[in-house]
Amino acid sequence: MSMMIPAWVDGTLTPVEKLEVHQRGLRHKAVSVFVMSKGKVLIQQRALVKYHTPGLWANTCCTHPDWDEEPADCAVRRLREELGITGIYPVFRDQVEYRADVGKGLIEHELVDIFVANAPEGVRVAPDPGEVMAVKWVDLYDLAAQVARRPYEFTPWLRIYMADHKDAIFGMMARA
Repeated sequence: MSMMIPAWVDGTLTPVEKLEVHQRGLRHKAVSVFVMSKGKVLIQQRALVKYHTPGLWANTCCTHPDWDEEPADCAVRRLREELGITGIYPVFRDQVEYRADVGKGLIEHELVDIFVANAPEGVRVAPDPGEVMAVKWVDLYDLAAQVARRPYEFTPWLRIYMADHKDAIFGMMARA
């Protein structure tokens, strides 16, 4: 069954099949989550079976909300589905719009609600291998440096977040 996501077609928010949204480069709703713990951010390496950007490192998780789903509920759902993380509740941090070529003729044109969650030390992470091939905790400053030095290892959206929206996402941590 194909997933229908909220996208704008001729100025009207409409349910559109996910692959078609990316093939046509339609502006659509999305959610991104960053889980933090003691100055480190949990990042994931996308599974090789993903239809775009396989094997690249991304923020903790990201997705498209279901048609009638609130962004905050979507963030909690995807933490559970992609990473097996439960019991933490992300807080809305910012809304960002970007457009990026993600390869294979696909375009991400997203209006993204960005959430940040603080996790207790030792939070249980159990990635779904169909979504995630690896995870690691990275110091925020090290992540920014790695993205700048080796951008080809990271998804286009994580590169955009770190280059243009770090202060809005991470607040005072990003400016220290």
